Amino acid sequence: MAKTNALRLIEQAEIEYSIREYSLSIEEFTAERVAELVGMQPDQVFKTLVAIGERNGPCFAVIPANTELDLKALAATHGERTMHLAPLRDVRPLTGYERGSVTAIGAKKPLPVYLDETAELFDEIAVSAGAKGVQVVLAVDDYFKLTGAEVAAIARED
Repeated sequence: MAKTNALRLIEQAEIEYSIREYSLSIEEFTAERVAELVGMQPDQVFKTLVAIGERNGPCFAVIPANTELDLKALAATHGERTMHLAPLRDVRPLTGYERGSVTAIGAKKPLPVYLDETAELFDEIAVSAGAKGVQVVLAVDDYFKLTGAEVAAIARED
């Protein structure tokens, strides 16, 4: 596996991590299925979404695989009245990553990162390593160090 920008940054920061690889077609790709394939509980595998507000622009919302993004809660956290998910065509220009590989670690542009509060229930979480089919497992504290994430209640049950 080639090193992604995210993995290079993790190594440069001398952070311990492990890799979990999987293979999925785009038709069967869901965060819950990824969690199953990497052998972790869905609430410990986090998906990274890009949302956009009118005043403060885009941000990352990082939520458990088995939840949905609460756009109202994210808007309140990001200082917006309303927010919407970024259209797929805008995700790569904003992040440098394609659908299925988006991560806040090593993104093209430094955007605010909001990590759902449930992450604090775990010592480790899995997030995309910046390539399709690759998850990186790292300590929650290290994720905060790498991304400057702010904890927020932004997920709701699926």
